[in-house]
Amino acid sequence: MRRRRFLGGVGALVGAGVLGTATDTGTAVARDAAAPREWEAVGAPERTPAAQLIDVAAARGGLAWAVGEEGRNGSTRGMPLALVHSGGTWTRVDLAHLGFGGALLSVAGTCARSAWALGTGAHLLAWDGSTWQEADFPGRGQSGTTLTGVAVAPDGEVWCSGRDSEGSVLMQGARTWLPPLPSGSTATPSGVHVAPDGQVWVYGPGIVARWNGTAWTELPAYTGIRLTVTGLLPVTHDDIWLTGYDYGVGGPPGKPPGVTLLHGDGTTWQSVTAPFTVGMLTGIVADERGRPDRISGWDFWDQNRAHHLRWDAAGAAWVSERGAASETPVVISSLVSVPGSSGAYWAVGTTSTSPYPPAQVRIER
Repeated sequence: MRRRRFLGGVGALVGAGVLGTATDTGTAVARDAAAPREWEAVGAPERTPAAQLIDVAAARGGLAWAVGEEGRNGSTRGMPLALVHSGGTWTRVDLAHLGFGGALLSVAGTCARSAWALGTGAHLLAWDGSTWQEADFPGRGQSGTTLTGVAVAPDGEVWCSGRDSEGSVLMQGARTWLPPLPSGSTATPSGVHVAPDGQVWVYGPGIVARWNGTAWTELPAYTGIRLTVTGLLPVTHDDIWLTGYDYGVGGPPGKPPGVTLLHGDGTTWQSVTAPFTVGMLTGIVADERGRPDRISGWDFWDQNRAHHLRWDAAGAAWVSERGAASETPVVISSLVSVPGSSGAYWAVGTTSTSPYPPAQVRIER
C-alpha cells in the first residue's frame, strides 16, 4: 500500500519497472533478487494531465494493475485512473461506469479472480477480469468510515485498513470490521500488510499493530511532526522496516521533505541513514523468502532518475540503485515485485513534483 499522491507540492509516482531479465509475461530468469538490476522506462497510455499512478500490484502470469488519477489541476481533483498489464502491454481500463471523482489510491491482487482497489471517498472496487466494479462493505457511505489501504492474502482473502465509526482499523473480507485496538488509539492507519505467516499488520503515523487471527498486538508507534508512512516490512516480529518521509518542524514554504527509514525490534525504533536524505521513500518490498529487498524513492537533488534502495545482505546495509534517466522528473510512488519472477519489478509514478499539467504517468521495469 501504500497511498501516495501529489503531496505538499511533491508529486506521486508514475512508472513501472522490472529488474532483471524478464519476458512480457512477467517471468524472469532465476537469479539472486538482491543482485543489482538495470531499470528501463516502459511505454504507458498517455492520460489527461495532470496524471499520476499511485499504486501498483502484480500477480503471476504477467498480470499487473496500476491505479491513480488523471485530470488533476492543483487542488482541483481529477478522475480515477486504472491501467492493466496483460498480453505484454499496459492498457487503460474504462472507469466511466463508476461515477465518482478523485483518485484510486491502493490496489492489490493475486490473480484475475482476486484483485481489489480503493478510491477516495471510501470506495472499494473488485476486479471482474476486465474492469473494476464497486463492491459493498460494512459502513459504506456512512460518516466516519474511511479506507486507506488494501492487501490480498495468498488464499485470496482481502484486507482493508482504515477506520469505521466504532474505531476499528482493519476490515476482513469486505464483510467484517475487526475489534478496535485495545489501547483505544485514535490514529488511522495509512496501510495494511499481510505477512508470510498470515498475520496482518496495520501501520501509519502513531500506529503499528498486528492481528494474529484472534487478538491484537500493538507495537510502539513512531510519530513525526508531519510524517507520512508509506510502507512496512515485518521480516520477523523483532526485525521490522518502516519507510516514509517527514517535512519536519516549520521551515519555509516549499521546503522538501526528508526521508524516513526506521528499523524496529518490536520494542523501539532506530533511525537508519539512507544513501540519500532529502526526498521521499515511497514503498518497500521483500524478496520471495520474506527478506528485505528494495525500497522505492524520490531524490530531491537528482530528480530525473528514480532513486531506489537495494538491500546488500553482505554489508547489512541499504545501497543505491538508480532508475532510468529521463528528461522530466521521475517521482516514484509505488514498487512491487512480481511473484515467481526471481527478481522482476514494477515501479509507477508521475513526471512532475506538482499536480499540474503536463504531468503524465511514468512506468519503469
